[in-house]
Amino acid sequence: MTVWQVPGVAAWRLRRPRAAEWWVGATVFGIAALLLVPGWLAPHDPYALAVSERFQAPSVAHPFGTDDAGRDIFSRVVHGARYSLGTSLIVVSVAAVFGTAYGAVAAWSGGLVDRILMRVVDVFLAFPYLVFAMAIAASLGRGLGSTLIALVVLWWPSYARMVRGQVLSLLKDQHIKAARTLGASGGQILRWHVVPHTYDQVTVRYTLDLGQALVALTGLSFLGLGAQPPSPEWGLLIADAKQYALTAWWAAVLPGLVVFLVALNFMAIGDRLRRDGTGR
Repeated sequence: MTVWQVPGVAAWRLRRPRAAEWWVGATVFGIAALLLVPGWLAPHDPYALAVSERFQAPSVAHPFGTDDAGRDIFSRVVHGARYSLGTSLIVVSVAAVFGTAYGAVAAWSGGLVDRILMRVVDVFLAFPYLVFAMAIAASLGRGLGSTLIALVVLWWPSYARMVRGQVLSLLKDQHIKAARTLGASGGQILRWHVVPHTYDQVTVRYTLDLGQALVALTGLSFLGLGAQPPSPEWGLLIADAKQYALTAWWAAVLPGLVVFLVALNFMAIGDRLRRDGTGR
């Protein structure tokens, strides 16, 4: 008898978490730690000035080195996650919820209402996304709040279009006809029998968009339209350090590497979920 024939072992293998689930769990745990308890992870005060320690290279005491004011860059990156990752989560979450509801209502209404609602979506999608976001953020004034609003306005139309297509397909299914026959109202059908069936694709899109929203957010902050000093937002850290790129490369390269790795992780998870075809 092999080890896999031992009673209970085969069943354990069938129900054990997949590698992707461990990966997602580790990512969620890491984000939660960065957002909720950054002080436990950061070895120094991210705002404490120490001019005598300015431009120190990466070391055990300062893993990412120090900046032009002697502040520990690693501590600023850790605390900056609240601004960068937190704002990205809010942007994509609001866009996903609003876009899902908008697309579902458009598909359910049909006819003239559907055409009008989708023409509004087409207007938003007609503009280059980064130029559109820059225009909105600049018109609202510099700041993280303006950037958040600009990115939400930019992101929700793609969810609306995707969910509308899914709902139109779902409305032809037999379980929808059965719910109507049993007397379910339109709101009940949408809430319990239509929208939940869009969650898989929305989850995949949501994960992919987190990385893209992070890059867009840090890009706008790098251009001066997002967070303002002394905030440790990641795009602002890179923008402040670009003038020292030749003398203190770590001040810009290491925060930029963090942005790259975090965005790549989100996109890789989303791609894995998409290839699994389940969204779970």
